[in-house]
Amino acid sequence: MAKSGFRGGVPGGGMNMNMNMMRRAQQMQQDLIKMQEELENQEYKATAGGGAVTATASGKREIVSVEIDPDAVDPGDVEMLQDLITAAVNEALRTAAGAAAENMSKLTGGQIPGF
Repeated sequence: MAKSGFRGGVPGGGMNMNMNMMRRAQQMQQDLIKMQEELENQEYKATAGGGAVTATASGKREIVSVEIDPDAVDPGDVEMLQDLITAAVNEALRTAAGAAAENMSKLTGGQIPGF
């Protein structure tokens, strides 16, 4: 029995679909690189203790600065200041991560698990 050249799918359309998918993937990759560069250049601030401590994180999820209101410094309660710093830093990092996830979701239409 002779075998035909057709193996399922769309006759003659497979090549065009693959090329379109490749173009979309390349465009998505370029958009992702651009978005990552933009995110890395942004800064995200968060405060704790009613503004007593402000932490700033970069889009690279690195702490850029920590500002402490002098009134928040009580030598008798260093533990409270440590807690405020930790809270502000963690919130700044969460904000940076949330912005990255939101932008990724916009780029991919929410199709990538874990973002």
